[in-house]
Amino acid sequence: MAHRFVVEADGGSRGNPGPAGYGAVVLDAATGEVLAEAAEYIGTATNNVAEYKGLIAGLEAARALDPDADITVRMDSKLVVEQMSGRWKIKHPDMRPLAARARLVFPADRVGYEWIPRERNKHADRLANEAMDAGKKGLAWEPSGRPRPVTGAADAAAPVEPAPVGTAGGPAHVEPLGEALAEPLGEPKAAPLGWAAPADLGAPTTFVLLRHGETALTPQKRFSGSGGSDPELSPAGRRQAEAVAAALAARGTIQAVVSSPLRRCRETAGAVAARLGLDVRVEEGLREADFGAWEGLTFAEVRDRYPADLDAWLASTKAAPTGDGESFAAVARRAALARDRLLTRYAGRTVLLVSHVTPIKSLVRLALGAPPESLFKMELSAASLSAVAYYADGNTSLRLLNDTSHLR
Repeated sequence: MAHRFVVEADGGSRGNPGPAGYGAVVLDAATGEVLAEAAEYIGTATNNVAEYKGLIAGLEAARALDPDADITVRMDSKLVVEQMSGRWKIKHPDMRPLAARARLVFPADRVGYEWIPRERNKHADRLANEAMDAGKKGLAWEPSGRPRPVTGAADAAAPVEPAPVGTAGGPAHVEPLGEALAEPLGEPKAAPLGWAAPADLGAPTTFVLLRHGETALTPQKRFSGSGGSDPELSPAGRRQAEAVAAALAARGTIQAVVSSPLRRCRETAGAVAARLGLDVRVEEGLREADFGAWEGLTFAEVRDRYPADLDAWLASTKAAPTGDGESFAAVARRAALARDRLLTRYAGRTVLLVSHVTPIKSLVRLALGAPPESLFKMELSAASLSAVAYYADGNTSLRLLNDTSHLR
């Protein structure tokens, strides 16, 4: 016999649009017991966007508990309740993809919607405000009221997609992606080669790899890694982000968006996610290499100041930049860990990964089984797209490299 759950959800914006967050709680319909909670700061958004994202989070939390459950949704948003019930048309373009996503979580005949006054929706409202309060401090929401710092939270305005919700140990809550595994991964095991994957392997997991748009440092060809100033997109970079967002929206294949924690990637990912009606999940393993003392310098300036270190770096992917920087080999190990986490999480789906030159080149190199020196033989332009398909038997297929047609 299917479970019966009540989902109470809310969202708010301090400014409309302004700093926004959502909260959702899943209750046992018979006992009123709290089974799961979810909340998240989503950056700058309107009240209605936050309310819809709260609805989606609540439905996804209920699905994680029982995908066959019957759901009653209670919200104090008349707009969301009437639109999701089919009685009001959805006219605003920002609402349509969110409503469509909410309808995909459960079959329509298993979800009913009920409007409730705000004083009866205090639990979800409290969670939304906790998330906004935490986000204002650059922290992630915690269910106990003890928010903890988020890696890379200096630019907390980019939205982060909620993680799935579990059931063990009392009310479940959202956990961030990117917890480090205990052991580093080496090179992937070789898989048998062939013209095509066997039909019984199912759909591959496809990573669409997007390099972020330009910053002020990009046209100057300065080293800009994870140890530098964390620059924002330039006006040209923002135009590039909108162009790639339009191109990906037209293709209609992206099912999730994952970003490096650095600002330029989160801004690029945010432009795409907003167009697609998706959230952005931050993955620490996708950050750029730390270039140590070379951060902010041109290649010529590094050659002038640190000639011996630069020669060593160009000769071996195990050599690190001056000042305790990060070697290409270290980035490859980190990227492989992130790759495997994401392959497990998004099996069979098409996912946009917004990252930087070194991690993207490393993922391409590993997919091809190419030697380390191949990193120096790839061109990767700002806002370019590449794509790798990963099959269940371990085979990989490079589908695209450095595509910039959307920028022309």
